[in-house]
Amino acid sequence: MTTVAVLSYIFWAYLKEPIGNLPALIILSIVNSLTFLAATMSFIEALKFIPATTAYSVVRLNLVIVTIFSFAWFHDRLSVYQICGIAFALSAMMILTKGVNQSGTQREHSKKGFSFLIISLFSSAIAAISSKYAAIYVGKLSFLAFVYSIAALSSVTLSKRPDIGDTRQSDKTALTIIIGVSMGILNFVGYYAFLLALSKGPLALVASITGMHFVISVILSVLIYRESLTAARILGFLLTIISIILLRF
Repeated sequence: MTTVAVLSYIFWAYLKEPIGNLPALIILSIVNSLTFLAATMSFIEALKFIPATTAYSVVRLNLVIVTIFSFAWFHDRLSVYQICGIAFALSAMMILTKGVNQSGTQREHSKKGFSFLIISLFSSAIAAISSKYAAIYVGKLSFLAFVYSIAALSSVTLSKRPDIGDTRQSDKTALTIIIGVSMGILNFVGYYAFLLALSKGPLALVASITGMHFVISVILSVLIYRESLTAARILGFLLTIISIILLRF
């Protein structure tokens, strides 16, 4: 988050992009940063309890919320394909929810994981909606700078203090910095492109297209972490892909 904030300030100062509506910038930045932080942290917690193949599929169903809001507020018309996409999405969520192991400790882990996923799902939907407003009314770089500054400061208060007696702490810190900076650079480029797309196209369409990135995440999770693909996960995964494709029409 700090990496994205620093890059945003640098490009904002260099390109001298206007901030647009200042009150809107402040309000949207606070809403987006807090919901983004909630979505990110709750999703990370969910990954501790349930497989990534399930988690990524369920959380991408925030597109249903975004599409319905886009229809109700921005008066985007829902086509027959989009209605079918919502139906497929709901079916996928039900299958993925039922497709986890329901015995003993794993059942308790599943409940915790899905509780965090629901928080992440709605938080990410609110973040996407606020991003649409930001793309219309305020400067993109100033919005990025404000959002990630607030999120970075908020995350510091929630971070666990390092164990001073841990001799491996320096290695962990170095690895954390490397991962954080790398993620920050990718996030800056990706989110700025997302805001550009939102400024030119409908919210439901842009969100559904960018939502396809979870497919790559699931494939990598299977290859790297050797997560098993049960019949229920495969079916839920495929239904989610179909729903996202239908939501584009």
